[in-house]
Amino acid sequence: MCGIAGIIDYKGKANKKPVIEAMLCAINYRGPDESGIYVSPLAALGNVRLSIIDLAGGQQPLSDPTGRYWIVLNGEIFNYRELKELLLRKGFTFRTNSDTEVLVQLYAAYGRECLQMLNGQFAFAIWDTLEEEVFMARDRIGIRPFFYHCSERGLSFASEIKSLFAQKDISPELSFRNLSQIYTFWTAITPGTAFKNILELSPGHYMVYNRKGITIRQFWKLNYTGSASNLSFTDSLLRLGELLRDAVRIRLRADVEVAAYLSGGLDSSSTVALIKEIEPGILNTFSIGFEDRNFDETGYQEEAVRFLETRHRSIKCSSEEISNSFPRVVWHSETPVTRTAPAPMYLLSGLVRKNNIKVVITGEGADEMLAGYDIFKEAKIRRFWALQPDSALRPTLLTKLYPYLPQMKQANPAILKMFYGYKLEDTGNPFYSHLLRWNNSNHIKKHFSSFIKSELDGYSVLEDLEPGLPGDFERWDYLEKAQWLETSIFMSGYLLSSQGDRMAMANSVEGRYPFLDYRVIEFCNSLPGDFKLHGLDEKYILKKLMKNKIPESILKRSKQAYRAPVKSAFIKDNPPEYVREMLTREAFERAGVFDFNSISGLIQKIEKTGNSSEVDDMVLASVISTHLLHNLYVDGRNKSFLDGKLNNLKIVDAT
Repeated sequence: MCGIAGIIDYKGKANKKPVIEAMLCAINYRGPDESGIYVSPLAALGNVRLSIIDLAGGQQPLSDPTGRYWIVLNGEIFNYRELKELLLRKGFTFRTNSDTEVLVQLYAAYGRECLQMLNGQFAFAIWDTLEEEVFMARDRIGIRPFFYHCSERGLSFASEIKSLFAQKDISPELSFRNLSQIYTFWTAITPGTAFKNILELSPGHYMVYNRKGITIRQFWKLNYTGSASNLSFTDSLLRLGELLRDAVRIRLRADVEVAAYLSGGLDSSSTVALIKEIEPGILNTFSIGFEDRNFDETGYQEEAVRFLETRHRSIKCSSEEISNSFPRVVWHSETPVTRTAPAPMYLLSGLVRKNNIKVVITGEGADEMLAGYDIFKEAKIRRFWALQPDSALRPTLLTKLYPYLPQMKQANPAILKMFYGYKLEDTGNPFYSHLLRWNNSNHIKKHFSSFIKSELDGYSVLEDLEPGLPGDFERWDYLEKAQWLETSIFMSGYLLSSQGDRMAMANSVEGRYPFLDYRVIEFCNSLPGDFKLHGLDEKYILKKLMKNKIPESILKRSKQAYRAPVKSAFIKDNPPEYVREMLTREAFERAGVFDFNSISGLIQKIEKTGNSSEVDDMVLASVISTHLLHNLYVDGRNKSFLDGKLNNLKIVDAT
C-alpha cells in the first residue's frame, strides 16, 4: 500500500523534482516507510511506500528490466504469485519479490489486457519512455483512489486531492454543482469531486495520456445475471464457500502481520472465521464500541471474540472523541461528509497502528453483494405496500427494519406513511429503491444560501446520474437495480473512501476486503435474488454458509447499521473551539454555501427540544464539514496537518 503522484509535461521546461517532492509530502502518511522519485524531461513519478510485500526489494518507482516502463502502484495485486509463475514460464526474469515488478512486467507482456488478469485493489500509473505516454488504471470496484488534473501545462495525478493542490498553479475551489450531488448521494458522481477541475478516475476504468490528449475506457462493469443462473441453492452455497475462502487466502499474503476488524456483525465474524480456518493460531482483532448505548455493539463483539478465540483490542468511542477528531476526518476525506461515522473508523485505525499492525481484513462489501442493507428490504416492502397504498397493515412491516431506532418502536400507519410514503407508487422509476433516502438527504439543500440556490436553479442531480446507467439496467429486477445503485454510488464513492481508504491510510493501515474479490462479486451478481434476500431475511446464503462457524446469536441478530453520534458531538455546553467557529456568521459568509439564519434556527430548535432527527443530524454534519473543508483547503489552513517528511528517499534522475 502506498501513495502515488505524477506529472506529465510535454513542454518539458519546468523543474519537476521539487514539485513531485511537495506532492508526496502532502500524503506521506500513506507511505511512511520509504519513498522514491523518477524524473525525466517529460515525466515525474513519485511514491511513498507502506512496506507490506517484499520489504527489502519493493521500493518504487520501479522499472521493467529494459528500463522502458516505469511504474508507481498504490495497492496490492493479490494473485501476483500465480502471475509471476506465468511470466517465468515465458522466460521473464525478476530482480525483486514484489507484486509491483510482476505488474510492470505483465504490462510489458500483455499491455492493457493485463487488467483482466489482475485480482487486487489498485491504482497505478506506468510511464512508457518509448511511446512517451502514461497508462493509468483503477481497480474494478474503486477500493483505491486516483485523482487527476489536466490543463494546457499537462497532466498531474495523485492518490489524494491534497497532493494535486501542492502544485502552485492548481487552486482549490468548491464545485457547487458537485456539492449538490454530495448532499443527495453522500458522494459526487465520478469523475466529479467536491472541487472544480479535480477529477477522479472511475472504478474499473483505465486512462491513457499522450500528446494527443486523454483517452478513457472501461475494462470491467457490474452486471447482474441472477435470472439466468442454473445452480441449485446447495451448489451455490458450496461455490460461494470456495470463492470466499480463496479470496481470504490470497488476502493473507503479506510479509507483515495481518489482523482483522471484528465488529460483532455477520460480515466481519465470517471473515475472521475463514481466516481462522485457513491459518489456525493467534489472530489479532480490533473493534469500536460507543459510550452511547444506542450505537454500541460491544456485547456481540465480546461474544464473537470468545467463540472465535482471537486476541482482541477495542476502543470505547465518546462523542467528545468524535468531535475532537472531526477536523482531521474532513482533512483526510477531502469532501463534505453527511455523517460522523468516519471518525470512529479513523480512531480505530489509530489503535491498529499503535499495535504495530499495517494490514487488516474487513467485511465491507457483503451488504452490497448479498443484499444486506435495510434499503433493499425497504424497497421490497414499499413495492408491496404500493400495490395497496391505502393499506394500514402493509406499512407496519417497516417497523421490523429499524428496531434500533427509538421512533420506530411505536410508529403507527400515519407516521409510517409520513416518513416512508414518498413517491410510494412511482415503482417504475429506475431509482425507486433510493428515492426515499435521497429525498431525506435533499433536506440539507433547503438550508442553502440564496446565492447557491440561484446558481443551481433548474439543476437536478439526476441529470448527472442517468447518463451513467448501464445499457441493460432496465432489464434487471428491482433488487439488482438497487444493488447497482448502492454499489456504484454509495459504496465506491463514500464507504470505500470516507470510511475506508482515507480513514485507514490516515494512520498508515491497509484494509483488505475479501467480499470485494471480483470473483465473489461476479458470482453473487449471478445468484437469484431469493438466495440473497429470502423474504425479509438478508444475506440468506451467507448465513447458511456460516452456520455453526460463528455464534448463533450473530446469525440471528437484526441488522444494525453502523452509525455514530452527531448531535451530542457538536451541540453541547462546551463544544470544541472549531465547532463554534464553523457556526459563526463569518464562516457562513466565507464558504457561501449555507444560510446562516436558517442553520441558526435549526440549532436553536435542537437546543430547545434536546432532540434532533436523522435529517437534522445530516444537516449539522454537512454544514460543519463543508466549512471545515473550505477552511482547510480553499482558505489554505491545512498546513498544520503537514509534517513534510519523506523517509528513505531514493531518486532516479533520467534528465
